[in-house]
Amino acid sequence: MRKIKAKKRALLPDPKFNDTLVTRFVNNMMYSGKKSVSQAAFYDALDIVEKKVKEEPALETWKKALNNVTPTVEVKSRRVGGATFQIPIEIHPDRRIAMGMKWLIGFARKRNEKSMAEKLASEIIAAAKGEGAAVKKKDDTHRMAEANKAFAHFKA
Repeated sequence: MRKIKAKKRALLPDPKFNDTLVTRFVNNMMYSGKKSVSQAAFYDALDIVEKKVKEEPALETWKKALNNVTPTVEVKSRRVGGATFQIPIEIHPDRRIAMGMKWLIGFARKRNEKSMAEKLASEIIAAAKGEGAAVKKKDDTHRMAEANKAFAHFKA
C-alpha cells in the first residue's frame, strides 16, 4: 500500500460512566449525527437492565454481553485457481469489538419491543446470558471458520 495508514482518533470518555468503550458503542448506534438521542437510548437501556438484572451493575452486564458476542475468527473469500475458498482468519482486536457492537445494535433494532431502549436492553440481557441473535451470529461465524479450517493454509 502506498498511502499512510489513517491515525486512530482518541475518543473522549462518555459523561456518565467515564468509559471510552461506551462512547464507541453510542457512536455506532447513532443515526444522522444525533448523538444525544443515541446516548439517551443507551442510558435508558442500561437503566432497564439494572431493574431486570439485580445480580451485577448494568455496565458490567453490558460488558459481559459485548464480550459474549465478539468473534475471534472470521472467514474471508479467496480465489485460488478458479475456485473460491472461505479461509478462516483471526480478527484484529479493534475489529472484534466493532463487529460485536455492530451485531448487538443490529439485532437489537430487529427486535419487536416498543422503544430502542427496550430493544437494546433485552438484547443485552439475552447476550449476557449467552442467548439471543447476536450470540447466535457469533457461533455461526465460529462454526463456519471451524468447517473451513482445512483451507487455512491459503492465508491471504
